[in-house]
Amino acid sequence: MSDSVGDGKLEVKQASKEVKESENVAEKYSAMTVSKNSEMNVGELSAAFTAVPTHKSVKKQIQFANQEDKQEFSKFPTKAGRRSLSRSISQSSTDSYSSAASYTDSSDDETSPRDKTQVNSKGGSDFCVKNIKQAEFGRREIEIAEQDMSALISLRKRAQGEKPLAGAKIVGCTHITAQTAVLIETLVALGAECRWTACNIYSTQNEVASALSESGVAVYAWKGESEDDFWWCIDRCANMEGWQANMILDDGGDLTHWVYKKYPNVFKKIQGIVEESVTGVHRLYQLSKAGKLSVPAMNVNDSVTKQKFDNMYCCRESILDGLKRTTDVMFGGKQVVVCGYGEVGKGCCTALKALGAIVCITEIDPICALQACMDGFRVVKLNEVIRQVDVIITCTGNKNVVIRDQLDRMKNGCIVCNMGHSNTEIDVASLRTPELTWERVRSQVDHVIWPDGKRVVLLAEGRLLNLSCSTVPTFVLSITATTQALALIELYNAPEGRYKQDVYLLPKKMDEYVASLHLPTFDAHLTELSDEQAKYLGLNKNGPFKPNYYR
Repeated sequence: MSDSVGDGKLEVKQASKEVKESENVAEKYSAMTVSKNSEMNVGELSAAFTAVPTHKSVKKQIQFANQEDKQEFSKFPTKAGRRSLSRSISQSSTDSYSSAASYTDSSDDETSPRDKTQVNSKGGSDFCVKNIKQAEFGRREIEIAEQDMSALISLRKRAQGEKPLAGAKIVGCTHITAQTAVLIETLVALGAECRWTACNIYSTQNEVASALSESGVAVYAWKGESEDDFWWCIDRCANMEGWQANMILDDGGDLTHWVYKKYPNVFKKIQGIVEESVTGVHRLYQLSKAGKLSVPAMNVNDSVTKQKFDNMYCCRESILDGLKRTTDVMFGGKQVVVCGYGEVGKGCCTALKALGAIVCITEIDPICALQACMDGFRVVKLNEVIRQVDVIITCTGNKNVVIRDQLDRMKNGCIVCNMGHSNTEIDVASLRTPELTWERVRSQVDHVIWPDGKRVVLLAEGRLLNLSCSTVPTFVLSITATTQALALIELYNAPEGRYKQDVYLLPKKMDEYVASLHLPTFDAHLTELSDEQAKYLGLNKNGPFKPNYYR
């Protein structure tokens, strides 16, 4: 759900024709008000939002999770394989996946949901979750989330009469949490049919997945999936007889690339892709550069509402929650290294510094490094401080940020975790060797023990700490979810020819609209420009107030 852009910025290139079209759109939209009492016409909103195409040459290769351990991508793992994949190499290791069951269902047996036959109260069986009987509990969690997602609920109420997504068949691959459930049910209320799976094997809230399945959404996900389970769930959502997706909502790009590789005929018929992560956006740009992206895609990750709020403010709070729940660590005086000073890294550093931690940064980008220096942080190379560090947090979206040689040289008791997207940031695969012992000490917490007795504390096996080990602020996710919903509406309703086979950034007007929907929560009142002031600044009184290249 949260990625950093500390390892590289996505550049925005705009043709003069596109700039002119954007100005015309801004004039058309200026008549639309964003007050609490105004009614939103989704058709007008869709026509007004014309996104800006962007390009970036990305050097990194497309990487799937644990690529080195997977068979050739086109080969589907066997049922026996999924059990072997879920075991650590060390005989004394605790089962990494079965022990990661949701904290709400610790009494459940260890039978794989794939081996169960479950039916909801309506007789439906098109789902695969941990325990459908948890649906009532999950429904209560969704209701709690709705209370702090008033903007998304407002969008649902305003637009559900028009059904702007009628006929849309959306397949989604995101974290399945109570907040995501509010988004999914909003899409359904707006007319869409949805099939959903998880983008992370540890982040699914089982009770929420059950509640969605009970309501009729085809959900294939549970907390503690094996790698094979993960791909099986994606396949079941993407490949359903008699049902063909025409929209994709992705987080990380795994679903998009599975459909692209396994079902090319389906991929060609997709009307639009919405992607919310750095990792997934990189993959889309690679497809676009190679001329293989046959559908338009929206880059939600680089919208201001995602970067400034989800990535920074969400991680600023959830990093502490995840570390406290898993390790009970006291941060005062601790030596902490945060790898990457993008928006995620900034949020993490702010929180840790406030609690008295001594924070250092590693960076590849001189601009981000200079920001870190001026914010009072020391910029170092990880190898220079590796023996003294108490906590290492990766926030880059890259691979092999922490490698085996560095893990070997860490001090006893060092805590290692990831706040980027992919589990490739920490080279966990290199730790699954016979000479090292894995010891599960609590859910999502492993001691990796060296022959000399040294222990490194690894959290969530290198996957996202906040979504695997704690929760994230609902209000911030409302901002991202509203942006995703509007992006789907725009792509689905856009007239033919508006979007070509390319990756597009959301226009600034949409960012500002999403932000305005959330201001009433704080009883915030915007100052309005006078005609004279607007003319002086060369702006429309109703916005946008920033150029499209502003990030």
